[in-house]
Amino acid sequence: MNWYEKLNQYFPIEEMKSKEHIEVLLEDKQEIYKKDEGPDHVLLYVEGDEFIFVDYLFVSKKSRGQGLGRKLIQKLQKKQKTILLEVEPVQENDDDTFKRLKFYKREGFKHASSISYSRKSLATKENTPMEILYWPANPSVDEEDVFDFMKEIYSEIHTYKDDDLYGKSYQDVDDVLSLNAGQEADIFKEMEV
Repeated sequence: MNWYEKLNQYFPIEEMKSKEHIEVLLEDKQEIYKKDEGPDHVLLYVEGDEFIFVDYLFVSKKSRGQGLGRKLIQKLQKKQKTILLEVEPVQENDDDTFKRLKFYKREGFKHASSISYSRKSLATKENTPMEILYWPANPSVDEEDVFDFMKEIYSEIHTYKDDDLYGKSYQDVDDVLSLNAGQEADIFKEMEV
């Protein structure tokens, strides 16, 4: 199974970029868009000057619970840049959503509770709410910084060449991301991880 098949098998369709989109990013933005791949994992990420955005992290079912995900995250943490990622909200009928949050909590991630993020999937045409998690390399990094980084990621990575690749455009960044200081609950506290 190739790297894209692994991702496509694990991630919901509304969260997936097309294979062509990822390949274009790996080619056109090779100085910042990176792929780390092994027999039991695929990690796609953006490395900026101040932050790292984890676009996709897949660990095979047989390797989960053996420390591979932790090693991959720790490898990124050693770069001493704030790490950002998107996760699905916990869903009662999907144990993986709970386990994923528990994993990131153990690795020191925080929930950017003041950031609302919901975009319409071009594949399903449904709104897809996501939660933003971050690992602050520097204690002075706050949710406003995370919000600015996420706006950059959305504009430069998620919507990159969207018209050419999908025949239509994703929503404008201001329709997808908003900063609502103090209005959201912390998902880690809600689920008592």
